[in-house]
Formats: sequence, structure tokens, C-alpha cells
Amino acid sequence: MALSLEGVEVLLHGKALLRTFSLTVEAGDIVTLMGPSGSGKSSLLAYVAGDLEPPLLGHGIIRLGGSILNEVAAGRRRIGRLFQDDLLFPHLTAGENLLFGIPRGPRQERLAKMRDGLAQAGLAGFEDRAPHTLSGGERARISLFRSLLAHPNAMLLDEPFSKLDSELRQTMREYVFAHLRQRLIPSLLVTHDVADAPPGGQILAITRDGEVRHA
Repeated sequence: MALSLEGVEVLLHGKALLRTFSLTVEAGDIVTLMGPSGSGKSSLLAYVAGDLEPPLLGHGIIRLGGSILNEVAAGRRRIGRLFQDDLLFPHLTAGENLLFGIPRGPRQERLAKMRDGLAQAGLAGFEDRAPHTLSGGERARISLFRSLLAHPNAMLLDEPFSKLDSELRQTMREYVFAHLRQRLIPSLLVTHDVADAPPGGQILAITRDGEVRHA
């Protein structure tokens, strides 16, 4: 399943922030979009996810597989997201945070999926741990698997490594990219740091006048 952006542009107060461009992210590919702060990277992700708000406005077709998502509510687009902050619910345990991402179903099945997710994250036995007792890397892994357990058809990565220290950043890059590729999830990563881009992946750059070009 591919994620396609067809003739997409983002406007701010009616003026082009990102000029019209098209892009296809194939299943399992991770495409990197680079640009400085304020260049429209996060706004583009919000448009794809369906929650872009005024004074920003997006145009163009968002297609995922055979479906056009423009008229689909954000909560039904099945697009996962990772942000700079892990956004774990502080009042929930690690296990409960994962359960939040798992679709409705029999309780025992959901619990089994949660525990399997913890095991895949290398955090077996962390079910009852509070988020504030976890390290930055552990929190980041919980956040990733909360998204993956929702079975997203695409993933949007909004500088998810920027607040990690240098050693942990490299570890988490490899960890995240491996899981997305293994699950054949088309992913769009935005960043201002070229080191965040997966080796061999397609890189696009936003110019000063808002054009999106191959880096």
C-alpha cells in the first residue's frame, strides 16, 4: 500500500507556504522531507493526517492505497504519528498506554497484544510501570508501539528523534526504521537534520520560496 500526495500545496493566510508538488511513498519506504523551522514541514503532515487548522489551508489529493482520504475524518484515516515528544499519558501505566492504541475487541486478546508489544519493544514486564519511571529511550519505544499496535496504513514522523541525546538518537533511528520497513508501512519523515534520514532513502528539501525539490 502506497501513500500518495497529488498536487499538494499548503497556504498560510492565502500565500503559498509549500508550493504545489506530488510525491509517492511506496510500502516500506521512508521518505525524508527537510527544511528549517517554519518552512511548513509539520503543516504538511497535519494536512496529510487531516487536522490542519486555519489560518493554514491545504489543497491536493491525499491517497492511501486505493482510497482518497481528503473527505475522511482524521480519526478514521489509519495514519500513525510520532512527534518530538512521546506524548504518553502520564496517568496511565506503560501497558495502559499501549492498550489505548489497540482497537476494540475481547479484553484478553487486547491484553495479549499489549504484552506482545511490550516484548517486541524489549520491555517485557514493564506493564505496570508509570511513564515517569522510564528512560527517554523506553518512553520512545512505548510511543512507537502504541502507534504500531493501532495497525496504521501509513506513518508520519515529525522530528521524533530531535529531543534524544546523540547516542540514543542513532539507536532509535535504526529501531524505528527497522520496524516500519518490516511492516511495509509507507512513512514520511520531516526533519531539519540530514543525519535523521535513513541511508539510501529518498530525500526532499524545501527551498526558501517553498518549492519541494530532490536534495
